[in-house]
Amino acid sequence: MGSHGVRTRPLTIVDLFAGAGGLSSGFSCDARFQIVAAVEAARDAAAAYRANHPNVTVYEEDIREFSAAKVMRDMQIASVDVMIGAPPCQSFSSRGKRSRHDPRGQLVDQYVRLLWEFRPRLFLFENVKGILSAERKRFFGRLCARFESARYRVRHRVLNAANYGVPQVRKRVFVVGTRLGRPFVFPPPTRCSRAENAAGLPLHLTLEDAIGDLPLIRSGERSERYATQPQNEYQSAMRGASTRLLDHEAPRHEGWLLAMIARLPDGGSARKLADAPARIRHARSFTDTYCRLWWTRPCGTVTTHFNMPSSSRCIHPRAARALTAREAARIQSFPDNYVFVGGRASRNAQIANAVPPVLAKALASAICAHFRQGRP
Repeated sequence: MGSHGVRTRPLTIVDLFAGAGGLSSGFSCDARFQIVAAVEAARDAAAAYRANHPNVTVYEEDIREFSAAKVMRDMQIASVDVMIGAPPCQSFSSRGKRSRHDPRGQLVDQYVRLLWEFRPRLFLFENVKGILSAERKRFFGRLCARFESARYRVRHRVLNAANYGVPQVRKRVFVVGTRLGRPFVFPPPTRCSRAENAAGLPLHLTLEDAIGDLPLIRSGERSERYATQPQNEYQSAMRGASTRLLDHEAPRHEGWLLAMIARLPDGGSARKLADAPARIRHARSFTDTYCRLWWTRPCGTVTTHFNMPSSSRCIHPRAARALTAREAARIQSFPDNYVFVGGRASRNAQIANAVPPVLAKALASAICAHFRQGRP
């Protein structure tokens, strides 16, 4: 019911490039929204989406073959209110090779095409910060101009997931376009760093806050039992009614790597160990490889290779190994009963490439407020 006793229908949503459903999760937990369709080409990710969002019609197909007409016909609807989506971003990432000919970058064109076809009253677009780089500045400017040419009032902002209750420093660009005749207002932060504490907000959640109740299994081990009762509200929220751990299996590392990891202090780097292999000490790759995370800080950005110490900082602060899939899912704010499908690499990608559900929930609330603004 609305504030005056008038029943209002849910705002309908279509989710493009849906992955395992991280962005959808922030909207599906709010009865004011109804996700009518999701599109995902990857088989495992589409299966994971179906498992976690059984009431949503999932189109497992190439986005280039997908059309608004198909949804309107199948769902027997004339329009949708909101279109959300996060086109694959590796071609814009600071960690990937950038090429204007990368077909993943061209998928943004499909988002624009479907925006014209669906003509939603509002759209939400997410991508990596690299899309704002000097190299990509002209591309992003042209993209916003294309949105505006479709008669949308466009605003964009870089949001840090840690500022919204996600235990991870993850900065992404969000673009919102609206046809409701007023500018969209992004959600205000609900948490801050110690350096920003003058704002009077609660501090960012730490890695300990996120995974401190999970068992400290060793390399190659797995566990389905929690180590302790929930220690805070975040852990309680992630557990829900779960009594058994899923996907808590530690990656198996070689002996020399285990010995090296065991010597790293909290936040330490193998590059600073005098007897570390030369290929590690003198590597010209990114400086946060073979590094431990900090226990009492938010995690850094979760990447698809979070189970590999050679990837960006992903070594557990209290165990001699990289992160498990369940630990990474907790850091991404997926609840413990969330199901991921496929082999390790596929499940890792489903977790790491998602918009954190807790951040998505904050955006969903802001979008709902935008629709309700000005109603009698």
